Amino acid sequence: MIDSAAARRVTDAVPSIPRDAQGPVFREPWEAQAFAMALALHERGLFTWNEWAATLGDEIKRAQAAGDPDTGETYYRHWLNALERLVAAKGVTDGATLARYRDAWDHAADRTPHGTPIELTPDDFR
Repeated sequence: MIDSAAARRVTDAVPSIPRDAQGPVFREPWEAQAFAMALALHERGLFTWNEWAATLGDEIKRAQAAGDPDTGETYYRHWLNALERLVAAKGVTDGATLARYRDAWDHAADRTPHGTPIELTPDDFR
């Protein structure tokens, strides 16, 4: 669950966040989870909102340069890329570990029936 006051602070600090009158809006559960992770890491002091906004802006510019149509549908993919860059840059994890988990999630998603929660197992990391 995302604290609504904290979510409002984030949407005020990062104006590009998709939102409605109640706050940020998400198309998929993973988008809300990525939002919550960034919020939690910021609240723990891992990065400032200025660092966040600069990294997110850079990710969006990279995607646009690579042909992203910038329709808003890929916003949280950029958000996740920015989050991964910051946690690696701050030494929380490294690129190899991020790739290992990304591959494991892809494997788990491939074997999980639609509509069923994805759960990682040790076999997903092989």
